[in-house]
Amino acid sequence: MPSLKSTPSSRCSLPLLAFVAALLPLCAGAATVPTPSVADGSLSAYTLSWADEFDGTTLDAAKWDFRTDSKLWSTQKPENVEVSGGTLKLRVKKEDAGGKHYTGAGVISKAAFRYGYYEARMKIPAGAGWHSSFWMMFHNGGGGTAPDKACQELDVIENDSVDKTSYGVNIHKWKGEHVSFGGKTVKTPDLSAAFHVFGCEFTPLVVRYYFDGALVQTVDVTKAVKKGGAAVAFEHGDQHVWLTSIAAALGGTKAVDDTALPSAAEFDYVRFFTKK
Repeated sequence: MPSLKSTPSSRCSLPLLAFVAALLPLCAGAATVPTPSVADGSLSAYTLSWADEFDGTTLDAAKWDFRTDSKLWSTQKPENVEVSGGTLKLRVKKEDAGGKHYTGAGVISKAAFRYGYYEARMKIPAGAGWHSSFWMMFHNGGGGTAPDKACQELDVIENDSVDKTSYGVNIHKWKGEHVSFGGKTVKTPDLSAAFHVFGCEFTPLVVRYYFDGALVQTVDVTKAVKKGGAAVAFEHGDQHVWLTSIAAALGGTKAVDDTALPSAAEFDYVRFFTKK
């Protein structure tokens, strides 16, 4: 066979070959790089920096530590963490462990971040009794919260499953003295019926919270808050990503709905974006 390079007909076909080659990735369903799911396009300057799409069959041990504390009504167990079918499942169960009568689960990113845009797509357990959350706070490696070591806590979603149609956003200053900045309750559809997208932009000046691409709360983090007659400033520090579900008497919860167990909080993905 003559070389493509050596015949006039081949020279005419090269542009066609190039066109076909360009189409092949599209025909094969080539993956696109995710961008922030914010409807107004205001975060177009951000690019993906870190993510987990939970497409494997086990938790990526290079990215995550387990939450292992016994807090409120449950003990958090690594065995309750499952990756399957394209999602992370944090199993919640009625069983005795660590002096509690229920077990929950959680994962904490090994990497620490600061300014950028954080996003997760998730749904909550259906039955009452579970405090499910996507949030950022410094982790000292102990498997539980250590507020005295953390500058801030950014709560992108805190839901108490006794109420499936609302969730809370908040900002906490921890180190030195605890102060809450800008808490708000957001009304929603049933968060256990389908996945929804929760986002948080953290900058040196402002924190913005998003639900399904719409802005729901803006907090100026340059202003001090008065507490006990003194002005308390918001201190910025590095933070880890937490995905958790624990049993808790929060949000007016009287008891865990045992009839809905076992269940799970489920995460489709979690992503962190930084500016170009």
